[in-house]
Amino acid sequence: MANTLSAPPTPKHSFQRVAILFSGGPAPAANAVISTAAACFGKAKIEAIGILNGYKHLMDYTPEKPLVEGDHWIRLDSKVLHRTRNSQGIIIGTARANPGKKISSPADLQDAEKTAAMQRTYQALVDLGVDGLISIGGDDTLKTANKFKLYQEQLPSGSKQIPVVHLPKTIDNDYNGIDFTFGFFTAVQFISTEIRNLIYDAQANHAYFVAEAMGRSAGWLAYGSAIAGEASLVVSVEDIVGDYRTEETVTDPTTGTTKTRPIMELDRVINRIVKTMVARESEGKAFGVIVLAEGLAEYLPYERLEGVPRDDHGHIAISEIQLGRFFAKLIAEAYTAKTGKSRKINPVTLGYEARCAQPLAYDVILGSQLGVGSYRALVEEGLNGVMVSVSGQFELRYEPFEKLVNPENLVTLVRFIKTGSDFHRLARFLETNVNE
Repeated sequence: MANTLSAPPTPKHSFQRVAILFSGGPAPAANAVISTAAACFGKAKIEAIGILNGYKHLMDYTPEKPLVEGDHWIRLDSKVLHRTRNSQGIIIGTARANPGKKISSPADLQDAEKTAAMQRTYQALVDLGVDGLISIGGDDTLKTANKFKLYQEQLPSGSKQIPVVHLPKTIDNDYNGIDFTFGFFTAVQFISTEIRNLIYDAQANHAYFVAEAMGRSAGWLAYGSAIAGEASLVVSVEDIVGDYRTEETVTDPTTGTTKTRPIMELDRVINRIVKTMVARESEGKAFGVIVLAEGLAEYLPYERLEGVPRDDHGHIAISEIQLGRFFAKLIAEAYTAKTGKSRKINPVTLGYEARCAQPLAYDVILGSQLGVGSYRALVEEGLNGVMVSVSGQFELRYEPFEKLVNPENLVTLVRFIKTGSDFHRLARFLETNVNE
């Protein structure tokens, strides 16, 4: 048995160079993940390089336009990594470029046109002499990592195989396969502080703030921030069920096809918010902060979404909808209609300024363990197509892509807050009582 203070042994391996890539929105402790992963590979005499700006440059690769060191990638040596573990930002940058955009089913992997961007990405990494890829990002990036693995399985026999290991990143915390994602608690700390500041402002002015919090698919960030920030009420996509949910049938003006989609019963949601305001007034509190998860925008009637652009992953540009402003106007009108009084309702958007906040120690530890886990998965375990996870006291686990991605449409499975769960009920216990 090795001495407890001995360095971890380096197993026999054939790796010479690995690439580390970060894609999607920033998150606190990103550099803890990148630096610890690169340091581990370096100690095993494996060169780690950082691909700059996500998949952007890989997708643009051609043999006539090879990737250039310094412009498209960098060596993650000890000089670059010096004191980066607790630093803010992302030392290798990021982007939302998506080489798997046109691949929406396993059959598409046989289509040369639909896989063209993935082929360029693969060839760029081969040209760089990469023996393994470490993918860091959210659910869309996990989706791309899985497609990269599946694409290689379709290559002719004898083609180079580049194993891929994914590290889960999102301040939204909506990942299956891991309890909490790095950066989540830092973001909650940052946003909850802003909410508490808004409460004092609201109290001084006898007003309300409608705070739109990040969380496109699930309400973890909205709920966590509202609970820690002592908000008056929090509403997220998970709450749009039962009486708060209905459906509408819409016709695509281009194709003429019709589809039915779930939407919120807007009047009921607005009235529920107004009930909280009235109940608070009965307690002498004519002020407060209402937190809304930005993903509620997807549940607006189609007439509110028509013409709104979408990104490479098909997501609507939520910032153009101005959800907080839209709700603030309706809440003010409903409040006046119910009480005969007026109340100032101020919209504000929270979250983006938290993505590069100074990381909390917890997120640095979690991010560091995930970074180490990428090395251990690839070199110690010889794994391919897995996401690194932790459980308990930062014990490493490796979740196969197959458990996290729908095999038919190749879309990642979102982890929602379970309505009625202890975490979901926690918010209700802390809010002003309103009988529904």
